[in-house]
Amino acid sequence: MILIVDDDASVRTSLALLLKQNGLESRSAANPIEALQLLEKHAIELVIQDMNFSRKTTGEEGLQLLQSIKQRKPQVPAILMTAWGSIELAVRGVKAGAADFVTKPWSNQQLLQTVQTALGLSRAPKAREANVTREDLDLGFDFRQLIGRDPKFLKVLERVARVACTDASVLITGESGTGKELIAEAVHRNSRRRNGAFVKVNLGGISSTLFESEMFGHVRGAFTDARQDRKGRFELANGGTIFLDEIGDLDLSSQVKMLRVLQDRTYEVLGSSTPRTVDMRVISATNRNLVDMVEKGEFREDLLYRLNLITIHLAALRERSQDVPLLATHFLSNIGNVYRRQLAVSEQALKWLQAQNWPGNVRQLKHLIERTVLISGQDRLEPRDFEAALEMEPKDSARESVQLAGEATMDEIEKAMIVRTLERHAGNISKAASALGMTRQAFYRRLEKYGIQS
Repeated sequence: MILIVDDDASVRTSLALLLKQNGLESRSAANPIEALQLLEKHAIELVIQDMNFSRKTTGEEGLQLLQSIKQRKPQVPAILMTAWGSIELAVRGVKAGAADFVTKPWSNQQLLQTVQTALGLSRAPKAREANVTREDLDLGFDFRQLIGRDPKFLKVLERVARVACTDASVLITGESGTGKELIAEAVHRNSRRRNGAFVKVNLGGISSTLFESEMFGHVRGAFTDARQDRKGRFELANGGTIFLDEIGDLDLSSQVKMLRVLQDRTYEVLGSSTPRTVDMRVISATNRNLVDMVEKGEFREDLLYRLNLITIHLAALRERSQDVPLLATHFLSNIGNVYRRQLAVSEQALKWLQAQNWPGNVRQLKHLIERTVLISGQDRLEPRDFEAALEMEPKDSARESVQLAGEATMDEIEKAMIVRTLERHAGNISKAASALGMTRQAFYRRLEKYGIQS
């Protein structure tokens, strides 16, 4: 049962009817006192509450009600309803324990999606007390290409399993090369949207001038070079999932536009004034600390709370070194299939690989194995084969990174790797960006961020 709390009778009636039409039972209250009484009398699964119940417009009444609900029924999620201009107030509510917020006037489709997501998360099985096994997870979910048995990695897979069936927005964090895109694909593949599109967007490679055209699309004649209509990424993701990679690289002006479409699920195609709606799940990823960026004024706090209803953090490969042999043999098997060779790796070589620091994480391990196979020409790989291939990486990237990882911040490590890669490739931007797995645009952003002269 859902509890609706709003002093406006028309709002209560509209919400109750909407919920009933979609098979959801509800009770209504006009003020906090009635709401708390109903909370004690009935088995309430979710609360939808306004932020003001009198002539006051500060929202303090709503925050007090939320606090009372959390004290009495901490397991019951609450969705806040507020005007668009009061998003800052809604963010305060999320910090205080609200599950999500919806702006007035609301979209019925978006409101229902928010309700179903909140109910889905609250009904999802909680994390097991006993250690979950990889076999248990593979029985119920499709986790192909996700290699690992380390307890940290299994917790990630268990969280993916819990949230995949909902439409909750997911923020995936972790260092570069840890496999954030693979986790995003796994969330989509195990969701009800699995038959819809999975649209990947590298935001680090989209300039602010092209943002609207890339994301919202444009009509013919919208600007000088717009010779034909073009679908934007949001339209392509309708009915499926959009993956916003490198969300931390989005500039502030584009963040405002992103927030609007993520909040209301509406947008306008460039050159058109007709609003369009989109039904999609949002998964984003970053290797940056968004909380620190918010404190520095580099990232909008309201956008952060719109993105991270669920946060999944991927540990660095050095933090789950027991998975290195599994990953190495998996990559070797794939390469062997491509080149039609029976490839193997010695136990000594596996131990050598496991002992490395891997600043580039899983991506670096994969590239090293591919390079070793091509360079050595041997079907059975030994430590010396990997050592020779490692010498072809940016100078001292493997050995000096051990000291860096223990004594420097991730930004300092990233800057050092960029400088070394540029030196190795004699300042060639394209080659350096390719070696680090970046687009030219994303690489230029890093150069500007760290003040590196190319």
